[in-house]
Amino acid sequence: MTDNSIAQLRQETRDIFYHGYDNYMKHAFPEDELRPLTCAPLTRDRLNPAHIEVNDVLGNYSLTLIDSLSTLAILASSPPPAKRGRNKPLDDFQDGIKLLVEYYGDGTLGSEGQGKRARGFDLDSKVQVFETVIRGVGGLLSAHLFAIGELPIRGYQPTAQKKRGREGIEWRNGLVYDGQLLRLATDLAERLMPAFHTPTGLPYPRVNLRHGVPFYANSPYNTDAEHGQCKKDPSDKGTEITETCSAGAGSLVLEFSTLSRLTGDARFESAAKDAFWAVWQRRTSIGLIGAGIDSETGQWVSPFTGIGAGIDSFFEYSIKTHILLSGLPYDVDRADVDSPDSFLRAWEAAHDGIKRHIYRGAAHQHPHYIQVDLYTGAMRAFWIDSLSAYYQGLLTLAGELDEAIETHLLYTALWTRYSGMPERWSTATGNIEGGLRWWGGRPEFIESTWYLYRATKDPWYLHVGEMALRDIKRRCWTKCGWAGLHDVRTGELSDRMESFFLGETAKYLFLLFDPSHPLNTWDAPFVFTTEGHPLVVPKRLRQIKPARRSVPTPLPQPAPKVCPLPPPPVPFSISATAARPDIFHAASLARLHLMPTVKTLESPLVEFNADHPSISISDIQSPSNYTYYPWTLPPELIPRNATSSRMQTRTTFDLSFPNLPNTLQMGSLQRINEGILVNSMSGLRLGMIREPDTFPGEKEIPFDEHFRIYAISNVALGRDEKVYMSRSTIESFNPVDPFFTRTRDTQMVDLIIDAPHLPSTTSPSSALSDFLDSVLSESANISNYEIVETLEMDIGPEELENEPSYFSSLLASLQSLLSSQPSATPVSSPPTMEQQLPEIQRFHLPGTLPTGPGAAPLPDIPDPDLTFSGTNPLTWSSIYVHSTQLCEERLPIETPRTHQVIVIPRGGCSFSTKLRNIPAFPPKSGSLQLVVIVSYPEHEQESFESAPTSSDLETDDGQWSNDKLNMRSMRRQRRLEDQQLVDSETIQYQDPPSRNKKQDIDPESSNSKASPKMSKKRRSPSQQNAGGNTLVQPLLDNLQFTPSGLPRPNPIPLVMVGGGHETMDLLKRAKGVQTRRRYYFLSQGVRIANLIVL
Repeated sequence: MTDNSIAQLRQETRDIFYHGYDNYMKHAFPEDELRPLTCAPLTRDRLNPAHIEVNDVLGNYSLTLIDSLSTLAILASSPPPAKRGRNKPLDDFQDGIKLLVEYYGDGTLGSEGQGKRARGFDLDSKVQVFETVIRGVGGLLSAHLFAIGELPIRGYQPTAQKKRGREGIEWRNGLVYDGQLLRLATDLAERLMPAFHTPTGLPYPRVNLRHGVPFYANSPYNTDAEHGQCKKDPSDKGTEITETCSAGAGSLVLEFSTLSRLTGDARFESAAKDAFWAVWQRRTSIGLIGAGIDSETGQWVSPFTGIGAGIDSFFEYSIKTHILLSGLPYDVDRADVDSPDSFLRAWEAAHDGIKRHIYRGAAHQHPHYIQVDLYTGAMRAFWIDSLSAYYQGLLTLAGELDEAIETHLLYTALWTRYSGMPERWSTATGNIEGGLRWWGGRPEFIESTWYLYRATKDPWYLHVGEMALRDIKRRCWTKCGWAGLHDVRTGELSDRMESFFLGETAKYLFLLFDPSHPLNTWDAPFVFTTEGHPLVVPKRLRQIKPARRSVPTPLPQPAPKVCPLPPPPVPFSISATAARPDIFHAASLARLHLMPTVKTLESPLVEFNADHPSISISDIQSPSNYTYYPWTLPPELIPRNATSSRMQTRTTFDLSFPNLPNTLQMGSLQRINEGILVNSMSGLRLGMIREPDTFPGEKEIPFDEHFRIYAISNVALGRDEKVYMSRSTIESFNPVDPFFTRTRDTQMVDLIIDAPHLPSTTSPSSALSDFLDSVLSESANISNYEIVETLEMDIGPEELENEPSYFSSLLASLQSLLSSQPSATPVSSPPTMEQQLPEIQRFHLPGTLPTGPGAAPLPDIPDPDLTFSGTNPLTWSSIYVHSTQLCEERLPIETPRTHQVIVIPRGGCSFSTKLRNIPAFPPKSGSLQLVVIVSYPEHEQESFESAPTSSDLETDDGQWSNDKLNMRSMRRQRRLEDQQLVDSETIQYQDPPSRNKKQDIDPESSNSKASPKMSKKRRSPSQQNAGGNTLVQPLLDNLQFTPSGLPRPNPIPLVMVGGGHETMDLLKRAKGVQTRRRYYFLSQGVRIANLIVL
């Protein structure tokens, strides 16, 4: 596109803005918005307070003018030629500020603080906190920063002067600007602060600018009937819903942080950050946040989630807060929630969750995003909304350029199809979803187009912007402004010009067509808010040199990143985007090829004056819509015989099982932690998809393909959910069926241990709490709650000895309250610890089998049951636990002859060396059957770390060199601290176990109860290893030899388990040990990865 063409589009954009702005000032000011069809103002609907689409936004404070000021300032950097060198946008910017001061005062307490309409924003208007912050507070702050020169306007150099006893910046219109907008922004923000007084830190969704929050009965402001805001009669309190959204609560940090930094009042920044983290800390175990959340309880309202409405700007503000506050001082003691890097880590974790669960790749026609279950990640809906078009701009800002380019193509195809962006559209049906067919002038698609053009300089995005501009002019023009499209299919108009059309849509179009604009070339940590208002913290508030701290930063700093290079140009092409092999795929998903070719499109522009400077034949008949690929480029740039690459296909099939006689299908599926437990195979149907296995990391490493069960009997599963089946459930099926083949696991095995319980060493009060937690965890209604954290009891031994009925009554009351089926008879006496727990318990630990020339098969013995009883003792009962690593010394000759199991700590030398120091022995049932290696946390690499190379290893058994260990320990600590930021109760498996901790190795298989000190989100080691083992397989790189150097005639089987000191203590008191094999299933020779056999 030539420079002249870009300049013409820039002028047309300027004309679009002024057509709306001039008509607003003529027909609607000082009201909030314009009705472009009736040429009248749009005001609050006071007759219908429930009309929140209008009342939430319109606060009766000249909203469109406030939203337009930053756009005027941006236009002022590239004014059109004018007589006498006048800069019309700059004059209009200054005149707009003067009008605001005239109507709402200058923000002071004196007489000049009273305006024509109000003193500040002392208005009886109940508004939404989020909309008021991003439009009102953000618009005022951005205009203030432009006015004082902190945000650049080309040719504008403000200088403060003192005249008539008043210091300020004198303007041509006579106004002396001395911070009026900053004071007004402070006044408006102060009126929003009552909404932040909630038990959760999540602000109430609405507030009255004059009266605060009298309609929220549980607000601390309303609990004092005598001095509070509400009346003494509780029945007089209003009933206002307390549901807010993640975007509404978490997208206030940019505006409030800027306000705090400019005024020195930290309350605003602190409240906004607290609200942000209150949302983030409630994310689910799979890293997703929902849309609706209750501000009083902190509970998610809806189980669906995505990237669009109700969630969008939360992600946006995570990374933009990192940018805005970079280099600014923060509270070192609260660095995990106050530092800029903490917000960057939140974005990185959020993006990982989105990419894992919400993003659908090229195998689904073309990459896009769907709606999924908040807790499992399972598919729930297939629509995308117009608000989600912001995400590609955010990805570009974050350096995820490839993902941004590929997903932006779908939105471009949708705009091409509808000449606008429908509010919601279904990828499954190819039609508008749920009748949500309007486009109100939203800027998100154009915003992302601007970001992508700035990052790639690809002319494709200029043509995309031209397409949007032409369609807006052709379809939305009215004689009194710009109307929204009530129906993008028919062109029916709505009688409302939203304030963001001038505040964002026109702004991003102008910046797209003004490559040399100061904001396009400025090297500074400034950001655009979600309402399109640029903000920056002035240099005078930034530290020239980082302040020295007496203590180190508690959290590791993120690794520095660089902006990715744009896609390389394809030879003999103009646009790398247009030359992408998947460009047709996006058009196919949007069903663009099914749309008719439109020869003539009627428009109200034909009724407009022909001499209007922005009217052209292109506005009447848009050449960029309903043409063939690539859709937005001029026809002369389209290859004549262009073809696309072949679409990826997904291999899916259903595996159905017959209805078995004498079986009931009711209750055959049971949802448990991390998946579904199958109790019966009768009539079961498994929907499976074949996909490559990947190793998580900064760059995913593809491995062999596997099948993943994505649906089970019409129940959709999340990507990380598993299907559990017991051996008894599947034992009736043919184990060699090619579609469902049972296969023995050659890498993992369970080590079964019979051992007595440790005697209690805690005080009676602590033991009582532990016992109560164990008893209450039997209740199905409180299976995952942390009782010790919730109930605090101080009961001494004297009370229990003298008043045994005290505990009996308490236990009976709790049981009746918490049980789904209250007990008919109360508990008469407390069970003792001996009654509660058997003398011997059966534990099971996941272990890994060795690999290499020295690996020996396990003894061929039947698998034991997972539940202990006196009739099924374990096979090996003589256990020897060696105290050292068995590297230098040899075992006594009698040890392997008289012990069936030998336990050795890991480390110090190779696994082969340990086995070599075991003397030869004659094979018999009472001699050595198994060697158990116990690994400690310092030996174990994280499951998400790449495997070490040979240069990383110090010894054959996987001990790390000190440098490598320290580096990985730092990364592990960072991940742990990031996780603790989510929920202080969450415990990582990588935590080093303590000798004094209560035993939390799982007894009694999956029915065992977690340790009382274990949080509600903690998983047992066996559960951890069900999805991914944290232990490596021991490498026996040589054949086994005896201490004398002869090949061992009967190689010794070996198993390695984790747990460190806890496992060693358990094995020291063990009465029996045995191995239990694991199985998995293949279908057509490919492993079913998420099917776990218990």
